[in-house]
Amino acid sequence: MAGIEIWRFRLRIGLAILYSAGGALHAVWPAPFLSITPAWVPNAPNVILLTGLCEIAGAVGLLHPRLRRYAGIMLALYAVCVFPANIKHALDDLGAGATSPWQWAYHLPRLALQPLIVWAALFAGNVVFWPFRRFASGR
Repeated sequence: MAGIEIWRFRLRIGLAILYSAGGALHAVWPAPFLSITPAWVPNAPNVILLTGLCEIAGAVGLLHPRLRRYAGIMLALYAVCVFPANIKHALDDLGAGATSPWQWAYHLPRLALQPLIVWAALFAGNVVFWPFRRFASGR
């Protein structure tokens, strides 16, 4: 594997592990996710289960060459779709008179890094090559 492909492979494995673990947690321990789900989400328990299953499917898809591109796109879209829950979680914690610096240390980077998570899914899925190559040959 060439240099950039090694990093793409490592990122793919890392994301697959993280999304698998996150998906499993959604399925077996939904309470923390329900508490951060915005009120406008209908049928939140089923949505939490469905999002967990989507995370697991995306993780598996990243590891399968024929599904990798679609999985990368879907996981990037997933990261965009769950961003309102991340914002709600931060507002609930930080708006409640956050006195612990750990609350700030958790929420601020999490929100700021969301675009990086979107990029990571697209990069691991062979959807984007930026910033390493502006244009990929044959794509």
